[in-house]
Formats: sequence, C-alpha cells, structure tokens
Amino acid sequence: MLGDEAVAVNPNDPRYTKLVGQKCLLPLQNKPIPIIADDFVDPKFGTGCVKVTPAHDPNDYEMGLRHKLPLTTVIAPDGTMTKDAGEDFFGLDRLEARKAVVEELTEQKLLLKVEDYVHNVGYSQRSHVPIEPYLSEQWFMKYPSVEKSTKAVEEGRIKFFPERWTKTYSHWMHNIKDWCISRQLWWGHRVPVWHRKPWSGTSDLSDQSDSSDSAHSNVWCELDPPPDPQNWIQDTDVLDTWASSWLWPFATMGWPEQTETLKKFYPTTDLVTGPDIIFFWVARMIMAGYEYMGDLPFHNVYFTGIIRDKLGRKMSKSLGNSPDPLMLIEKYGADALRFGTMRSAPLGQDVLFDEKEVELGRNFCNKLWNACRFRQMQGGEVQGEINRMYLTTDDKWILLKLDQAIREITDAFTEYRFNEAAQVLYRFFWSEYCDWYVEASKAI
Repeated sequence: MLGDEAVAVNPNDPRYTKLVGQKCLLPLQNKPIPIIADDFVDPKFGTGCVKVTPAHDPNDYEMGLRHKLPLTTVIAPDGTMTKDAGEDFFGLDRLEARKAVVEELTEQKLLLKVEDYVHNVGYSQRSHVPIEPYLSEQWFMKYPSVEKSTKAVEEGRIKFFPERWTKTYSHWMHNIKDWCISRQLWWGHRVPVWHRKPWSGTSDLSDQSDSSDSAHSNVWCELDPPPDPQNWIQDTDVLDTWASSWLWPFATMGWPEQTETLKKFYPTTDLVTGPDIIFFWVARMIMAGYEYMGDLPFHNVYFTGIIRDKLGRKMSKSLGNSPDPLMLIEKYGADALRFGTMRSAPLGQDVLFDEKEVELGRNFCNKLWNACRFRQMQGGEVQGEINRMYLTTDDKWILLKLDQAIREITDAFTEYRFNEAAQVLYRFFWSEYCDWYVEASKAI
C-alpha cells in the first residue's frame, strides 16, 4: 500500500464505472488518491481494482504517464523505506516493511483476507534475488538515422534470414524510445559528463539538467574533460556496453580515420548473430553505420538458433548448463562438433543440445575418412576428364546423384540453410555413395 498514487479499474468494468473520477483514502496514511480508468487493468484478476505505484513498476509507470500521476519513490537506493512511505515505516528494510504493513492493516481491521497467487517477479540471474524496479535519473540518448535504418530492412537493402525477424525489427524501430545509455557499474567507459565542485555524487541531477545558465555552468558534457579539471568531478555512471558495441563494424578498422582497411571491408557482406540481440546490437549497428559512415554496415543478417539445454534453458556460464566445447573436441574431434551442431540447427530455430548429435558427427567423419582411405587402397588415379564411354550405368547414376547433391547444397548455402546442406551431404555420402562403392567393389 506504500507509494500508491491511484487505484485503477478497467473502463469497461460495470462494477466500478460510477467510481471513476472520485477519490478514496490510502490506508495507513489517510491520503486521498484518485480512482482512474485504464485498459491495462484486467477486470478478471482479483477484485478488478489495482493499486498504481508509478515509481516502482514499469507498467504502473506507463499508466502514471498516461494519467499524469505523481511519481513517489518510497524505496531508497539501499532498500530501506523513505519518509514518503510514512513515519511508521521510515528506515525499515523493504521486506520488513511489507510484513509491518500487513500487521498494521490487520490491527486496523482493514485486511479482508490473504491468499497465494502466482506473480511474475523478475529475478536477477546472477544474484538470485527479486528485482525491485526503482525510479532514478539516468542519461539518455536519442537514436540517430532511425528512418534510414528502418527502410533499409523493410525495403530489402539489408536482408534477414529467416525473413520473419524483419517484422520484429520493424515493430521495434517504429516504436523506438530514447536509449538509456548510463549504467551504475564498477567497470566500463565513464560517461563523458563532469559536474562542477562541490557535487554530492548522487544520481539526483534535477537541479543541473535544465536549460538555465547555471546548468550550463555546472555541467560539462564533452568528449574531452574541462580545461580546469581540478574544479570538476566526473560522473560515476558508465556507458551501456552496447554504446561501444554498436560501433563495431567500423571502429575496429581505424575509424574515424578513413584507413585502407576500412575502405576495403566496410560495408561487409554478412553478419551472423542471435535473434535475442536484434535490438541491442543489430538495429544499433545499422543506425550507427548510417549516422557515422553514411552507409549500411552489412547486407545480410543470418540469425542462428539459440542452443538450449534439454530443459529449454538458454545455455550460460552463470547457470553452468553449457558443455565445454574443448572437452567435446577432445572426445569426438573438432570436425564432429562442427558437423553435428550444424546438422541439428535448422534456420532460425532454437536447438535443444544433445551430445548424441556430436557423436553422430564423429561417426560421419569416421565414415568419410575410412571411405577415402579404402578408395586410396584400391589404387589407380584418373588423369584428365572422365571418359563417359567407359562408365557403367551405376557409375553414371552416382555421378548424377553427386551433381544433384551439389546443386542442393549450393541452394541451401545461398539461403543460409546450413543444416539442410549438412543433411544432403550426410544422406548422399552415407546412403548413396557408400552403397554404390560397395557394389562397385564387388564388381571389380
């Protein structure tokens, strides 16, 4: 109940239509707050009434913007309650405060009942604790060259494989918002902003970020530090990691100097990446390319599938569910790992990793190796072109099959269907060539 700025109901819910626009008292604080109507509210969930805390929930924040609600922060950066939470709860840890609120509501006989339900609470992948949304002031950047970057994909100058990701890209580009470019981390590139001393070092920059003369004199925002650095303190925030990654297509080749390497390799032909970073990396690289180089960074984007474990979880170091590729190579061989992974990965589809696929790749490589050795043991090398007059019907048949397989593999590679190319190669060699060679050897 702390930090509520409104009670929201669905505008089509007949139970509460007459209450919209009126006010109710916030329990424990006797604070009058408005009753608003918003389509986001699910009338079938609970009572159909939902408290709105714009400073501590992303959906409530959007609702607060729509209805111009105040943004009251009741949780401090250290996880304790602020004075806005009320004197009875000020200074308590947020988890203690929740228990105290329930106890207080019970004492005042305002609590009807308590029941368990499934709630989608985000958990930190690394620290394994609930994520508490927190309203804070950050540095934002407007995305450049949005229109050019959007049309480049929609009009086919940059092609996506599979093509369905084009719609996902377009949706994000047409609904793009400013980039929150600052992070509160201990590592990374520092934000190129300096604050004139004395400065408290907090994230509250509201008195320094307007367009007044004092703001311009108190904040230095340039790539180079101020000429009198002893009078300034650099902002403690660091840049979002993608703020350097989006420059990758040209920053790695001597940019901003127009080096020979840059002229030769920009733009490049293909980008191979995962669909989970279309927004984080692909879209941003395209925008950076048009903005800083005046041209697209690549012509084709091939989205691989995400390799997952048997439970469907994305493989990661933090989960510890990713096999060690060096151990797989030691056990099966590098070619087996390559072939097995490629064969089991359809274009753009996620893959549930199974070591049996690598084992199959090992068996195929062994078959290929042994067949070649067996052929060499038979002796005899054909010089020049094959004289088809001396070919048997079976010989002509296998050459026809080889030609067909080469065409299928070429077509598959052209469309980035690498698993189909691997399947064609596997089928031709294992089922057709080897069977033909066995029969041909018997004839000899």
